[in-house]
Amino acid sequence: MHVSHLALHNFRSYELVDVPLGPGVTAFVGRNGQGKTNLVEAIDYLSRLSSHRVSSDAPLIRAGAPQAVVRAAVVKDGRTAVLEVELNPGKSNRGRINKSTLPRVRDLVGLVRTVVFSPEDLTLVKGDPGDRRRFLDDLLVLRAPRLAGTLSDLDRVLKQRASLLKTAGHARRGSSSQDAALSTLDVWDAHLARVGAEILAERLALVEVLRPYVGAAYATVARGATRDDAALAYRSSFDLPGSVAAAPHRPDRGDLTEALLAELGRRRGDELDRGVCLVGPHRDDLLLSLGRDPSDPTSRLPVKGYASHGESWSFALALRLASFDLLRAEGDDPILILDDVFAELDAERRAQLAALVADAEQVLVTAAVADDVPEALRGARYLVGGGEVTRAPDPESV
Repeated sequence: MHVSHLALHNFRSYELVDVPLGPGVTAFVGRNGQGKTNLVEAIDYLSRLSSHRVSSDAPLIRAGAPQAVVRAAVVKDGRTAVLEVELNPGKSNRGRINKSTLPRVRDLVGLVRTVVFSPEDLTLVKGDPGDRRRFLDDLLVLRAPRLAGTLSDLDRVLKQRASLLKTAGHARRGSSSQDAALSTLDVWDAHLARVGAEILAERLALVEVLRPYVGAAYATVARGATRDDAALAYRSSFDLPGSVAAAPHRPDRGDLTEALLAELGRRRGDELDRGVCLVGPHRDDLLLSLGRDPSDPTSRLPVKGYASHGESWSFALALRLASFDLLRAEGDDPILILDDVFAELDAERRAQLAALVADAEQVLVTAAVADDVPEALRGARYLVGGGEVTRAPDPESV
């Protein structure tokens, strides 16, 4: 799979731009702030309908423009399809395939698969649990696009349930309004248990299948590391049933649903007091560990707080490489996006990363300085500056 053409209208800094692309490596070179990342961000947006840089669509629309359009010609198995998303501030976005409007914009998700390496990846290691949950959920959706709807359902249930918790918590104890809110809350508890169990089961299974890929990737990018050094573990907001803990690679959704419902009942008083949902996959975390605790060889050290800056970067790279390798093993190569990542790495790590990804079907690189792009990723070059994207005659002329 690769993108053969990208067209943007009022996306980020571009009023209008058309860029022909092809398989292999393409590098966008230009000074910071000139719009090179905007180009690869647009392709990634088509993949997930979200940006790796911002949490909402508003910054993606050019200032003063009524809407933005991202259009890409995607080649898979020799066939070309034109995918398009129209971003409409204050209204629903629209998706199209070959000019035909889709019933739901999220039907675009997964038709293009991307893996993005960026400076923001360090938040996977040093950031909040939400960053690691988003990493897992993005990968889930790329593997099974139907889960985009399940995640949307989870978000809707959590918002509705939080509103009910606040209403019931503020109502006078024993009043008719509180009784009505609590009765409705029972219904939404059942919804949360069902949808939450599905997401939890998918995440648990993903962590199990991803774990060996992360170990292998870390051993490749970190000096002197072995496959056993880097480890992943999933931490749930409640104790998992014994059947699930014993077989996380194939979790029983029925057992998870019952356990979630029971925990919701147990924590209801706390939730009413605080007015927030305290139980569910939105409270979970992906635990990252590296090496062994010298004082207790049976325990691992968490990456956050113990790893050096270089080790943290290596772990973040390993997570992205593992995602790429897993998606590749399960189907077509995803489009690999290396967004200004080489400026953050020393020469050895640059060369290692380049060697690992050079054979991907399509690699898109952004760099402020042409010399930051390793020799193994020499290919087509575009100069980005002044709102224009210009093809360089050959790499040596950049």
